[in-house]
Amino acid sequence: MAINDGVKAAPSRTAIIRNALIATLLLFAMVSAVVAAGLVDGLDQQISAALVMTVDTAPSWWILFMQGVSWIGGGLPRWGIVILLCALVWHWCGPRCAAALGGASLIANFASSVLKMSFGRPRPDLVPHLDHVGSAAYPSGHATSAAVVYLLLAWLAPLRWRTAAWALAATMIIFNAFSRIMLGVHWASDIVGGTLLGAAFALLGAWWVGARRERNGGALRES
Repeated sequence: MAINDGVKAAPSRTAIIRNALIATLLLFAMVSAVVAAGLVDGLDQQISAALVMTVDTAPSWWILFMQGVSWIGGGLPRWGIVILLCALVWHWCGPRCAAALGGASLIANFASSVLKMSFGRPRPDLVPHLDHVGSAAYPSGHATSAAVVYLLLAWLAPLRWRTAAWALAATMIIFNAFSRIMLGVHWASDIVGGTLLGAAFALLGAWWVGARRERNGGALRES
């Protein structure tokens, strides 16, 4: 009889990522249902009332800083950063990693835009907005982009850069989240939904890269 008879093999890394992806999508669906039913409206208003800024109550430098954080996370600056990070992960682990980061970022942004139109959730109106907006609120496109870009970057980073990459991901996601609420353009639940959506696409990108690696029986190139 084999020594390991009856002992189950540990799940592969891609299996763990796949399970995490399923769990994240289910959680996003639950949050979306709660938001659509209006069950968190009161909590959203309390959080926004505690954090939102106005030109009369906040220092101008702090408003400018948060507007800068928001600017980096959207529009052309966001795609410029994505292009630079795609070049970096190409150097780290090859073209498939770059394609995963670029593709996941594009598809996540498209999914966020479609979902915004589907939910049609109004933006907060507690104070005049301190940033330009032109779409519905849920899910936050800035939160979606921050999560997919920086979480996937951290998953693709070689070992010696991984701690720094995860620290960067946490910093960008948290600062982006607070900036959107404090500028008065998003509810907290918009941020939660967007972060979960972005995390799902980051997991999808990580799974796609890992599945090829396992099929080839090799490892991603480290640098």
